Amino acid sequence: MKNLFTVMKFTIKDMVRKKSFIISTILILLLIVGAFSVPKIISNINGGDNKEKVLIADNENIFEGTLEQVKELNSEKYNISIENATFDEIKEKIKNEQINSAIILERENNKIKIKYVVENARFVDQAPEELIKSISATYTNLQIGKLGLSQEQLVSINPEYEMSVEQTKDEEVDQGNVFIMMALSFALSMAIIFFTAQVSTSITTEKTSKIMETLVTSTSPRTIVLGKTLGIGLVGLFQVILVLTTALISANVFLEPEMLAVVLDMSNITPGFIAITITYFILGYFTYALLYALTGSLVSKPEDIQSANTPVSLIAMIGFYLGYFSLTIDPTSSLNSFASICPISSPFCMPSRVMMGLASGWDIALSIGILVITVLIVARIAIKVYSNAILNYGSKMSLKDAFKLYKQK
Repeated sequence: MKNLFTVMKFTIKDMVRKKSFIISTILILLLIVGAFSVPKIISNINGGDNKEKVLIADNENIFEGTLEQVKELNSEKYNISIENATFDEIKEKIKNEQINSAIILERENNKIKIKYVVENARFVDQAPEELIKSISATYTNLQIGKLGLSQEQLVSINPEYEMSVEQTKDEEVDQGNVFIMMALSFALSMAIIFFTAQVSTSITTEKTSKIMETLVTSTSPRTIVLGKTLGIGLVGLFQVILVLTTALISANVFLEPEMLAVVLDMSNITPGFIAITITYFILGYFTYALLYALTGSLVSKPEDIQSANTPVSLIAMIGFYLGYFSLTIDPTSSLNSFASICPISSPFCMPSRVMMGLASGWDIALSIGILVITVLIVARIAIKVYSNAILNYGSKMSLKDAFKLYKQK
């Protein structure tokens, strides 16, 4: 046990002292702070108003002064001004950044023409749909009002519609916080894939130095593999916690209260969910870290690491995409159920299924059980191959050579 902690301590010190680790961590933290500060910066540039400034010009008084209703209905998203203005005047206002766009209303025969004026129409083919609907409804109400109908008759003509979505499947899906689910799946995958790849790099690098001879004579190969895996895992966990803490602080500092309530809706985050997420992170990390330890044992030159890691990287990417896309397309599908049990994808998939209430206790137990068995099998193979290949300084070994090493006593 003492040797295990010694290897862990050495690995942690070696990791945190690397310039690549320090620079990458600082860059990630700066990117997070920058991403959360963008809305605040845009708001300050716009004078504290994020709403799009739209001018509606009814020069022919087609709407007889009723366009204020459009202004009220869309006040949350748009800063609408109602005034008469020619195209040249509107052009000048857009040029001077007094407005972002304008809508000109004109009558032609029995039609009402709507001209949407923007600075560059390359990617814009029509006015925003919600504004068009509001303008259309306002004109309809104006004409109905001229018929002298009662309030009850008006309501019967223009009823309020309430829409809901029902499903035929038995599973009830709690969509939860989509932002948190996407962020969680992405963070778990990046943390697992990025830090596990460091294991093979560390093992291969030390095989080319005098450190390996010292380690071999002072402790067992199993202790070396497990110590390195745990050490790099602790560094990775520290960086993940640092990133999440920075994200939470940045969100509280830069986001508006309304947006903050949507982004950081913690109603689905329970102690049980946190425990399950940590469990899958640990097991997923060990699964891929030991696979990378296996590939790192097969090469003796740092330049061969990338090609040796390619099969494991492909497995990791397949696992991530299998879990992520089956979850976003249809979380109740058989494919997603398979992804939550398959050991290469369950660390990326199952936590989100738990958040949505789709995973039963039996599903979680089965998935964790398969992951634990996978970790034990991969650990046994990785440690045995590493033990027999530890002093190999030749060319990169093939899978056939690795199988022979595993068969050796």
